[in-house]
Amino acid sequence: MGNVTAVTEFVLVGFPNSYEVEIIFFVVFLLAYLVTVLGNALIIVLVYTDCHLHSPMYYFLSNLAFIDISVTSSVVPKMLANIMSEKKTISFAGCFSQSYFFFLLATTGFILFAITSYDRYVAICNPLRYPTIMTERVCSQLVLGAWMGGFIWILPSVVLKVRLPYCGPNVIDHYFCDSAPLLHLACTDVQLIELIDFVLSLFLLLSSLALTVVSYAWIILTVFQIPSAQGRQKTFATCASHFTAVSLGFGLSIFLYVRPSQMNSVHLNKILSVLSSLMTPLLNPFIFSLRNQQMKEAWKNVLHNCLGMAKEARKP
Repeated sequence: MGNVTAVTEFVLVGFPNSYEVEIIFFVVFLLAYLVTVLGNALIIVLVYTDCHLHSPMYYFLSNLAFIDISVTSSVVPKMLANIMSEKKTISFAGCFSQSYFFFLLATTGFILFAITSYDRYVAICNPLRYPTIMTERVCSQLVLGAWMGGFIWILPSVVLKVRLPYCGPNVIDHYFCDSAPLLHLACTDVQLIELIDFVLSLFLLLSSLALTVVSYAWIILTVFQIPSAQGRQKTFATCASHFTAVSLGFGLSIFLYVRPSQMNSVHLNKILSVLSSLMTPLLNPFIFSLRNQQMKEAWKNVLHNCLGMAKEARKP
């Protein structure tokens, strides 16, 4: 760090309320976190164990499930600990580490959304060339590129924020070290860094959204050219789950972060952040499982195998 700072820890306000209400929050968030981790972990296991799911689409889906687990785990455990604690603090290094990993994972997730949209475009609009375009090597390179892109995209902004002087107050009116409330605790002019954050967020979200929209526009045009209604329905079904997850992710994040100033409605930001960092990863396993026929078949096979093993175990 370039500057000597007076602040050595931050206080995360979270959701201040009576003890009884905080206990309810704790139970609800804990259950949501456990379901999120379990659901996404099961998707990862299912993709790697079921031979019918060994395709680029499900490879990207397993990576998105890993990101959902990681994004939630970067925020929720500390939030749960603070709900049950009177102190509700996080160290200086811990705060910036949490902020960095949260936005690194979120950025990587948006790049993966765009990559998955491109994968669906190639699969539907160029089905004969799909196996030669989306090879295992290409898919691995795309995923690696998404992670490297997230790392490079987020690092400069975080380095600039770490080097700012923080001399008090140290109270963050949020449940995690979000960028805007943390930035406004600096004892200096932060307009330039706010502008950098805004431009980076705008470019990332709109560029990945544009690629997604263009991919789905071509997909829709191609689907309407399929002569049979059954064929159109089957093709739409393969994209419905991904499109639903993309709509949730982009909608919430654009409203949260693509604004010149994010301090106008702190309570609204907290609610939207909960939806973005906890509820969306919670819903994604259900979206991908219930709206995808191959995933439903894979779940049925797993349940059938589990029941078969249970019956065999009961035999004397």
